[in-house]
Amino acid sequence: MRRTILGQVGLCSAVLLLTACVAPRSGTSSRDQGVASTTGLVVSTDAIASDVGAAILRRGGNAVDAAIATAFALAVTHPAAGNIGGGGFMVIRTPSGEATTIDYREVAPQRSTPTMYVGADGTIDRALTAQGYLAPGVPGTVRGLELAHRRFGVLPWRDIVRPAAALASDGITLTASLAASLNGQLRGSMGRFPSSVAAYAKPGGGTWVAGDRLVQPDLGRALRTIADEGPEAFYRGWIADSMVADIQRNGGIITHADLAAYRAVERAPVRGSFRGYEIIGMPPPSSGGIAVIQMLNLVEPMGLERSGRWSPRTLHHLIEVRRLAFLDRARYLGDPDFAAIPTAKLLDPGYAATLRASIDSSRAASSVALGRDIVTVPTDRESDETTHFSVIDGAGMAVSNTYTLEASYGSKAVVRGAGFLLNNEMGDFNKLPGLTNLTGDIGTAPNLIAPGKRMLSSMSPTIVTRDGAVVLITGSPGGRTIINTVFDVVLNVTLFGMSGREAVDAPRLHHQWLPDAATFEAAAVDSSTLLALRAMGHSVRAQGRQGDAHSIVVDPRTGIAYGINDRRSADSKASR
Repeated sequence: MRRTILGQVGLCSAVLLLTACVAPRSGTSSRDQGVASTTGLVVSTDAIASDVGAAILRRGGNAVDAAIATAFALAVTHPAAGNIGGGGFMVIRTPSGEATTIDYREVAPQRSTPTMYVGADGTIDRALTAQGYLAPGVPGTVRGLELAHRRFGVLPWRDIVRPAAALASDGITLTASLAASLNGQLRGSMGRFPSSVAAYAKPGGGTWVAGDRLVQPDLGRALRTIADEGPEAFYRGWIADSMVADIQRNGGIITHADLAAYRAVERAPVRGSFRGYEIIGMPPPSSGGIAVIQMLNLVEPMGLERSGRWSPRTLHHLIEVRRLAFLDRARYLGDPDFAAIPTAKLLDPGYAATLRASIDSSRAASSVALGRDIVTVPTDRESDETTHFSVIDGAGMAVSNTYTLEASYGSKAVVRGAGFLLNNEMGDFNKLPGLTNLTGDIGTAPNLIAPGKRMLSSMSPTIVTRDGAVVLITGSPGGRTIINTVFDVVLNVTLFGMSGREAVDAPRLHHQWLPDAATFEAAAVDSSTLLALRAMGHSVRAQGRQGDAHSIVVDPRTGIAYGINDRRSADSKASR
């Protein structure tokens, strides 16, 4: 009989993980702990996809099987970011405590050059990476899911991919939010691409409304082929032929050789410790794992829990640690196969102590002054449209997965005859060597474009353990805000004692070094706190929602897992 999550926490300390020591500013009752289970959970941005993954768990699949099924289902139900034409990262922890990661980030095609997106006037031509056929990197999702299945899957590949194929072929019922999303895209730049209109426009014309049925026959055929013939069909079969023909017909540079050469990579995770918890994160080319651990190292001895979660002192210090971590991100991080990444230094608590000594406890630092060695002249950014899901099974295997097309609906271009969207991930490279400016462009060497190179990412799938057992699985979309959303959720649980629901619902803060401004979700702090922060020299402003942290928290006293869907996402669900 499979062990339950409850059975694998016998050595856990009686940490009061689910007892709040501060009042949540979201107004959520601490009694609302999420969907409880001892046999497994899937939490994602889409209810249908979560249900698909949970069904795989009930059939005897493990957390990796369920994650793969969920990922393929999201390619059907959440086309803004769910994908087979993009890439991402997966962090896995087995019931025995082994932890590893799958890097299936896209790579630059072999015909790429460092200045391929620089116009004749010497400036970045952002339209070339915003949409169209020159914007995609070589897709990695299918190879990444294949590698995860080969290493850890227990059910047959066909059985965990076929549910997504059926969803595409049989159709899904549109929610109000997905209907509005499709309508907006078709009215906008996606409407420029005939193959995308064919895939997503309402048959017979008109606009989509909630309750309409979206059928995707070409995507269904592609997914059935991947299910029945295996992942190789995506990289060498008719799907690859369709992809290359469509890209090259429209001025792109991905070739059959690029697809055939693509490999997902298993990498050792980055690890850190914080207040007795172990943090397991994604290594480069993700910047998220290093940045989150570095910020936790900076915070650990500050005693912020004594000041209160929303005090000016706490918020001032949380802004400053973000500023320092994002500066190091710009200086050092990129694809480790192309650049020497000082990972040990960046994760060293001693290095954090040196940085911490530079923080003025009563005054904001200047981002420009701190980074004067790399700032060149007085915006480019990662897209907010990514998606994250968390999975745990009854034996305690945990999966944290974040993947993306980059922008919402990626390049906006659907592969003719195959029904899936191409990514526009090439925009995540530093596109103009040497240009690092006040608005957020980065031009440092580690993330410049090169053939076969993986672009830097902020995706931060994270697993937190204590005394040998999982206590938190989390991650988020949101471009560079991802790192700060994950940092906030981890801090809320480990330092401020919030329940999982409180930790996910709580307002969020963002600072990314440049632009030198802190943003809070609306109503996060009161006017007197904003005035106090401004008096310290901070530029602060309110913004809309930040992130979408679908998480799982495990109570170490009982072993019960709680699935917490982020209610910032209207269609999200925790399924068991």
